[in-house]
Amino acid sequence: MNVRLFAAVTALALTGLGASSAIASDDTGSDNPFAPSYAHSYRHGAVPSREAHERMKQYAAMHAGTTSTKTLSYGGGIDGIGVTSGTPKVYLVVYGSQWGTSGTDANGNMTLSGDAFGAVPYLQQLFKGLGTGGELWSGVMTQYCDGAVAKLATSCPTSGVTHIGYPTGGAFAGIWYDNSVASPSNATAAQLAQEAINAAAHFGNTTAASNRYVQYVILSPTGTHPDGFNTSTGQFCAWHDYNKDAGVTSPYGDIAFTNMPYVKDMGTSCGQNFVNSGAAGNLDGFSIVEGHEYAETVTDQNPAGGWTNHTRSTYKGQENGDECAWLSSGQGASANVVMGNGTYAMQSTWSNDTVRCDIAHPIVH
Repeated sequence: MNVRLFAAVTALALTGLGASSAIASDDTGSDNPFAPSYAHSYRHGAVPSREAHERMKQYAAMHAGTTSTKTLSYGGGIDGIGVTSGTPKVYLVVYGSQWGTSGTDANGNMTLSGDAFGAVPYLQQLFKGLGTGGELWSGVMTQYCDGAVAKLATSCPTSGVTHIGYPTGGAFAGIWYDNSVASPSNATAAQLAQEAINAAAHFGNTTAASNRYVQYVILSPTGTHPDGFNTSTGQFCAWHDYNKDAGVTSPYGDIAFTNMPYVKDMGTSCGQNFVNSGAAGNLDGFSIVEGHEYAETVTDQNPAGGWTNHTRSTYKGQENGDECAWLSSGQGASANVVMGNGTYAMQSTWSNDTVRCDIAHPIVH
């Protein structure tokens, strides 16, 4: 892209931001105007569409005067929470009556008549599979910690800290089909946070302690646009946050949640067939994108109190999944990860101790 055209596109991108940015930006957000989090600071760890990712790289290449280190550092914690320093638990929330009639498949997973591609049972299997079959994709995250770790430290001390737990036997904790109302056509961050709080109540997680190592994945139905998904602005595939940052009060302690749209609606822009070809790759985007958000939630549960990039660089504000997004070749390329119950397309995540994007890593205790 030539400089004059790029400048025009940048200006257009900047004028398109702001109206939907209900939550004020802060210094942890990206400086890149093509990043989904630009002027939308609550979109932590947002997976950009592949096209937006290319524009981000082009912009970065034209503004390469700063350091480009990918090393993550600790944010000091928020409300005493930095990472999921225990065994991660994932609750899936099927949001809205548009999903249709529920059923059960041979694996005991919930199915929905409005889920033509079977994304919901696929995600249940993914989270049941994490921590099984000796998979070491989860091992990358276990190097990170909270507790007696100094703010802006780039490694964990040998004592006084607790590392992120390995999800032995699976991270899946439950699923709820909330068909009491229709999912909004364009749910706001606050509405998604409130749905996560509703889910906490549904599952009986009504204390801060019961939500300490928990994340809620809010699955929106096909054809909806949570926080502007699948529109001309933002161009993201998913993001995560916690309730306070979205401007919502919780009576049950801090609630970590993910905005997980029906990414098949964006096709290859959000990962369809990124690893596997044909019908075998129809759901690649669901495991790649949701795996990205899961990894970022456990390493930065109350953003940005966990592990993020604090340098004034191309990667400022990014989390461990962002720095390794959409790698198709070389070190850290997305690949099929074998778990105890099947194989799933996954992306790599950033590893401070190996200084690279890793798809597998020894478990750190």
